[in-house]
Amino acid sequence: MLTLTIVERELQGDVLMLTLARDDGGPLPPFSAGAHIDLHIADRWVRPYSLCGDPQDRHCYRLGILKDSQSRGGSLAAHTLQVGDRVQVSPPRNLFALAEDAPYSLLIGGGIGITPMLAMAAELHRAGRAFALHYCARSRHQAAFVAQLESAPWAGRAWLHFSDRQRLDIDALLSDVPDDTQIYVCGPARLMDGVKERAAAAGLPAGSVHQECFSAEVDTAGAAFEVVAATRGIAVQVGAQQTIVEALAQAGIAVCVSCKQGICGSCLTGVLEGEPDHRDSYLTEEERADGDQILLCCSRARGPRLVIDL
Repeated sequence: MLTLTIVERELQGDVLMLTLARDDGGPLPPFSAGAHIDLHIADRWVRPYSLCGDPQDRHCYRLGILKDSQSRGGSLAAHTLQVGDRVQVSPPRNLFALAEDAPYSLLIGGGIGITPMLAMAAELHRAGRAFALHYCARSRHQAAFVAQLESAPWAGRAWLHFSDRQRLDIDALLSDVPDDTQIYVCGPARLMDGVKERAAAAGLPAGSVHQECFSAEVDTAGAAFEVVAATRGIAVQVGAQQTIVEALAQAGIAVCVSCKQGICGSCLTGVLEGEPDHRDSYLTEEERADGDQILLCCSRARGPRLVIDL
């Protein structure tokens, strides 16, 4: 865990830009484009946020945090942070990394989903690799990062799409991409689903579309079942309205959780026996089919008993 200080704060509409640094100005742990950190807020919330700065800048981490009206408290608390406040963050983790051998990368960010794309564009530009970035927002007035996009050294590869003027035409965009294009999309579910569906309709390989969710609606309820923490030799009953994390906590077993929505992967745990009922947005279809991993914050068991490597 790192303790950093907020050295810059800027509000652009509903998006708060924070710059975090060490008190001594020393270098921070490196990160690659697409990485995020977990931000600990007010000793109550832990939320993952993408790093949107240049990965080559080791002296600060930059975040963009949307003030979400549907927030359970995390983003609202984050918006109260001020310059000089000290916060704890995790080391960077990357679950949304660029493919190193892609001849062409297509970056699509919707709303706050533009944040990882900024780091990706910087990394691709520096490496001299071909890419295009498309940013979708409701209006220019409501969009954040516009000035940064228009002044970036790669600005000629960035296109802005505003719903009150002209929406992004996904079909047209995907109709003329080079072979072996890798597509990265982050933003509202309807945008990510639309890109995935239209890419399939265009005949692009399923593995060419990569996405990262910032939030997900997940139903964690279901039939009760037993979970056995094999290493500890403890069995607990998970109620119909409980999550595995909650049931384990009642037995004194703390699990590291962050998003609590099956997005970030922080509570990923091995499965030794039983069949998981996957409710997450983190595992791939192949990983789900293997049945040897589970996200404890939201997924359940298909049978009466699940033995986990905990």
